Formats: sequence, C-alpha cells, structure tokens
Amino acid sequence: MPNSSAVYILGIESSCDDTSAAVLTSRKPLSNVIATQKIHEAYGGVVPELASRAHQKNIVPVVHQALKKAGIEASDLAAVAYTKGPGLMGSLLVGASFAKSFAMALQIPLLEVNHMQAHILAHFIEDEAQKTPPFPFLGITISGGHTQIVKVHAAFDMEVIGETLDDAVGEAFDKCGKMMQLDYPAGPIIDKLAAEGNPKAFTFSKPKVKELDFSFSGLKTAVLYFLQREKLKNPNFVEENIKDICASFQYTVVQILMDKIKKAIQQTGINHVAIGGGVSANSAIRKALLDAEKKGQLTAYIPKFEYCTDNAAMIAIVGYYKYVEKDFSTSQLAQPRFKI
Repeated sequence: MPNSSAVYILGIESSCDDTSAAVLTSRKPLSNVIATQKIHEAYGGVVPELASRAHQKNIVPVVHQALKKAGIEASDLAAVAYTKGPGLMGSLLVGASFAKSFAMALQIPLLEVNHMQAHILAHFIEDEAQKTPPFPFLGITISGGHTQIVKVHAAFDMEVIGETLDDAVGEAFDKCGKMMQLDYPAGPIIDKLAAEGNPKAFTFSKPKVKELDFSFSGLKTAVLYFLQREKLKNPNFVEENIKDICASFQYTVVQILMDKIKKAIQQTGINHVAIGGGVSANSAIRKALLDAEKKGQLTAYIPKFEYCTDNAAMIAIVGYYKYVEKDFSTSQLAQPRFKI
C-alpha cells in the first residue's frame, strides 16, 4: 500500500541509448528500471535514429514496470521529472513528449532536469551503498559525452571550472577500443583486460592543457600512431599485447584525471570529490580516488554502480528537489546542449 503522506516522483531518462524510468519517495528509490539498446553494438557506436526508435518502443513498458516495482499507481504520483538535455535530440524528444503527456493526463507538475546535474546529484539518492557529500564539493562528471570539473555550492548552484576542449573521456575509451578491434562499448572491456595487464608496459604522453581543462584527442592520436607503428613490425602485436596495451592506456587516462582533480583541490581548497557518469564505474579510477583518500589527499564519494550509467533514479532525485522548491517546467521540452 502506498503511503498517503509520501511524495512520489517519477523520473524518465532518454538522453542517449538507455530508456529508464524510476520512482522515488522523497530521496528513497522504490524502482529504477533500465532498458538498454543492444542494436548499436553492430555499428560500433550509437546511431541516433535507431536510438529514438528504440525509445519509442521501450518507454511505455519501462514506465509501467517502474510503477509496478514501486508498488504504486500512476494516480499516486506527485510529479514527473524528465531529462531535458543535454543529449541526442531525437532521444530526448521521446522522453520529454511522454513525460509532458503523462503529467498533463494526471494533472500533476512537470519537472525538467539537466542530465549532468543529475549525475552529480545522484550522490543524494538515499542508498546505504553510497555516502552523500557536504556542500561545497567538487563534482567530476566523466562519461561518453562529457568530462567536467564542477564546483558544487548547492543543489542548483553549480559552476563548471574545468572541461574537455575536445573529446570526452568515455569517447576516448570507445575510440581507442575500436582501434584495438574491441566490441562497443569498449570502456568496460578495456577495464577488464587492463586488470590483467602491466600499466607500465607502454608509455603514452599526457596532454599539456591549461588550468583545469582536459583534452583527449591527442591521446587518441598517440594510441593510433603507436598501434600502426607496432603492427608494421608485428602484424599480431595487438592480439599478443592487448592486456598490456589496455592497462597502459587506462593508466594514462587515470593519471590525466587525477592530476586535474588534485589541481582543482589545490585551487579551490575543497577536498570533497564526488564522481559521476558512466566512466565513474571504471575500477582503476575508483581505486585511484580511494588510494588518494587513504593518503589524506581528499575524501572520495563514489556512486553505486547502478547510478553511474544513465538512469532515471538520478533524474527523479533532481525532480524531488525541484518539486520541493516548486520549480516546475515552463520552457521548451528538449535542449540537446543544456548547460549546467
């Protein structure tokens, strides 16, 4: 039986290739359903048109399952939160249109959510598997589309103090994985192979980028030229050294991220560091943060794996805070380039 005094928020996430719906009561998750799209694996990356079609197919059953798992009816909902952006326009429109129609039918508020804010505020989901950072803290968003350092003063007071000048860290994982003929998405595969390799086997130079900004295009180029050079000497080089290549590449990425995080701590005086986004599931990045915490360099906040990748629970938690502040949607439905 639903609690008559509870506030139930439905979250809908459709920014890229995962269709997700979740129900939260205040900050506690009651369900978090995710439908992944396997079709993109054959193309080595997300195909926007195919993604939007799959969202149209998945959105109704995913929402139905989220409500069923939460043990409530649609009429029990207080509001509907949806991802306004950033993301793929076609994908965003599917979730946004459904959310608007659903909210209108139920005559309840509609809450628009910034996807990147949601990755940061996922730490505020009430779950014993993770801890909540105090304000202010540094939010590190690392995903397939973004790499940012965000100074978080309050839930809706965030300042981007560093970001990638070109490619996102997740893209670098996937593109370099493709060079090694690994399946898509390559990030988790590289992470798994790297665990059995030598991170010092090969050396890749780290880019020199000003202040707190990032660049990963140079690293991708370095890996490309390295592989081309070595395959001229030995056509089987990649197959014979795949674990060491993955370990060395991942080690370089982690060093780039940790160097910038430590610099951000030094510049801001804030040593509470919370990571978010799909790449925050990477075991080497998690270990590097925990090692730094053991040395007293920072306090690390690492999300539960379920809240790393795109999911609707993180949309719902932002929706809950917006509902409390009565910050309801009045603007356009979808915004592919939605800034924090």
